[in-house]
Amino acid sequence: MELLHQRCAGLDVHKLTVVGCVRVASESKVVTEVKTFKTTTQGLLALADWLAENGVTHVAMEATGVYWKPVWHVLADGELQLILANAAHVKNVPGRKTDVSDAVWLAELLAHGLIRASFVPDAATAALRTLLRTRKQLVREKTRHAQRIHKTLEEANIKLDAVLADVLGKSGRAMLDAMVAGESDPERLAALAHKGVKCPPEQLREALRGRVNEQHRFLLRTHLGLIDALDAAIASMDRQVEASLSPFRDAVELVSTIPGVKALGAQGIVCEIGTDMSRFPTAGHLLSWAGMCPRNDESAGKRRSTRLRKGAPWLKTLLVQCAWAAIRKKGSYPQAQYLRLKSRRGPQKAICAVAASILTAVYHILKDGTLYHDLGPDHFHRRSKTTQIRRLVTRLQHLGCNVEITPMHAAS
Repeated sequence: MELLHQRCAGLDVHKLTVVGCVRVASESKVVTEVKTFKTTTQGLLALADWLAENGVTHVAMEATGVYWKPVWHVLADGELQLILANAAHVKNVPGRKTDVSDAVWLAELLAHGLIRASFVPDAATAALRTLLRTRKQLVREKTRHAQRIHKTLEEANIKLDAVLADVLGKSGRAMLDAMVAGESDPERLAALAHKGVKCPPEQLREALRGRVNEQHRFLLRTHLGLIDALDAAIASMDRQVEASLSPFRDAVELVSTIPGVKALGAQGIVCEIGTDMSRFPTAGHLLSWAGMCPRNDESAGKRRSTRLRKGAPWLKTLLVQCAWAAIRKKGSYPQAQYLRLKSRRGPQKAICAVAASILTAVYHILKDGTLYHDLGPDHFHRRSKTTQIRRLVTRLQHLGCNVEITPMHAAS
């Protein structure tokens, strides 16, 4: 097997320790040395000095939660070529796993060029990614507290969610605050509704007629307080994101031209994939990295599964959310694609196909620096006119009709 790197190292990273194996190959033999270092800053600096003393040029480590990040940041200050490996791609023989054997195995694979490097964003992209992921977690937590408020109201036989579109909206929040304060009269609670509420007053009063006790008021007060705190945290996070957005503003504006992708969605997409598309040779490579393409699961000539591959979960969920918004735009290519696939593949596969198309468009937009160009709702008819004619003729023949095709220009 061809030897690509004469001096390389493999690191098995853990929370408290990191085991390193230096592999030095000469014409006659291969020498390996294994050492264990602490993951404190002093220990990682000692690791960097040890690698420099041995003349190591390439270092490989597994992606282990967040434990690899401080190791990466310390070693990135030097001239080492760092490679982050997917743990699923570098598995050793089962039953022979130790920290030392893992480090030796990584060094052996790296020496022969058998490790495929994972995408590690630059510092600015990683910082923005952390902010937006934390923001999404805060929004999810707020949603959980809103669901708990619904549960508490249902337990008290208050059917507020049946008459108001948003229980935490202006009218709903005023009624909830009044309940927490001790108000239980349906007439007075219904009077707090905003004039824009479409629900009839008598139906609203009936929905507010329940049995709210002190325990319910305590729970409502607690959840509303947590929601207010989360709203303040989200607002603070938005200000921090805006302050960190300068290097990505042009890219975000370009991606925002895609149907269904607004400013926040564009920010999330850009921070997940970065702005440099040269790291992905084609749009298909980006789709594969994001897990937006079917897996290869074939045996004896039969495909056993077409489920999506595991990829970037934060990016995948964001793309699907954007796809649901994109198909609502009438007269657009995403809507036409969704309706075309939904009838024969189902809504889930159809929406995933739209999400993949959005990511494909993002790839070309960021690579070429151009605005989004919609292909139009009749794109599939223009592209496959002959195929469509053949399919319609086949359907008519199945219905017992003899069909003869005559082009319009020939008939005239």
